[in-house]
Parts: sequence; structure tokens; C-alpha cells
Amino acid sequence: MSECIFCKIANGEIKSEILYKDEQVVAFKDISPRAAIHFLIIPVKHIPTVYDLEEEDNELVGHIFQVAKKLADEYNIAESGYRLVVNCKEDGGQEVFHLHFHLLGGEKLGAFC
Repeated sequence: MSECIFCKIANGEIKSEILYKDEQVVAFKDISPRAAIHFLIIPVKHIPTVYDLEEEDNELVGHIFQVAKKLADEYNIAESGYRLVVNCKEDGGQEVFHLHFHLLGGEKLGAFC
């Protein structure tokens, strides 16, 4: 049994407000939102960081982007805009070591880079 909190959310051991789920990806609301809309999109497969992605995961990553697009449409932020953020390791701000994409929107976001 995994100790990873996101693995536990993906397999239903920990309840979360699931917004989207299929055999590859789960999306849910962030418990500490940093924007009006703040969702996390994770692969079901445990991948610790973006650096741990393998060539075989290319299709999975593309699917995650399609899920982000679907959620942006569903939550009416596609036209006004949104941000996808992936943190990698400690210096990159990653807190949970299971690959995850932050989908942020629903308000004007400040400049990032």
C-alpha cells in the first residue's frame, strides 16, 4: 500500500472533491487554493516528479493537457485564460512527490515569469 497522499486520492482511499476521473488521470480541488479556481490534475500512475517522466509517458502528459482544457471549458475559464503550473523537486516548490499539474484561473493572475 502506497504512503503517497495523491495515490490514495487516486485510488479512493482518501476522499477528495473529484472533478474528473478516468483510468489515467484524476482531477480534484486543491485544499489550499491560491486562486478562485485551483484544481490539481494527477496521473493515476505514481510518477514522483516531472524529471521522472519517461518517453513512454508522453501520451499520458498529452492526456493531462486535454483534461486541463476540458476543465477550463467546464469551469468557464477557457476564454479569459488560466495557468498550468508544474513544480519539480524541493527548489522548484514541489511539496507532494507525485507529479501534479496546478490549474489556476477564475481571476486575473499576476505575472509569473
